[in-house]
Amino acid sequence: MAALRLAVQGRSRFAGLPARATLARWVALALEGDAEITLRFVGAAEGRRLNRDYRGRDYATNVLTFDYARAPAVHADIVLCVPVIRREAGAERRSLRAHLAHLVVHGVLHAQGYRHERLREAARMQRREVALLAALRIADPYR
Repeated sequence: MAALRLAVQGRSRFAGLPARATLARWVALALEGDAEITLRFVGAAEGRRLNRDYRGRDYATNVLTFDYARAPAVHADIVLCVPVIRREAGAERRSLRAHLAHLVVHGVLHAQGYRHERLREAARMQRREVALLAALRIADPYR
């Protein structure tokens, strides 16, 4: 089993988020090796600023992954924008928990080098996400 050092920031600012132990379980499930990861929960203003400053897109997005190293261990910050995630979960008629689990898994896969810019890469990443979410008894988010 991979060794995980997990920091969780901002969770207490938002009602209804899963416990730290649940978040750690989701992260650990998606890991393929040792990692030091920070999950940071942010509001819309910070999410927008980070997306604008680091991706050149002037809007808040659901998840941003900042990966700094992959060897000998993954080092990454995963930023989750709670208002966007809540809005998307409602629009997609999914529970907040299911949508958040998907985005945590998605972010952890990005931290390990998974990408979805090309069709083949996207298919590989989606297959992995669907399998991991199934292990958590969460339905395929791409259906």
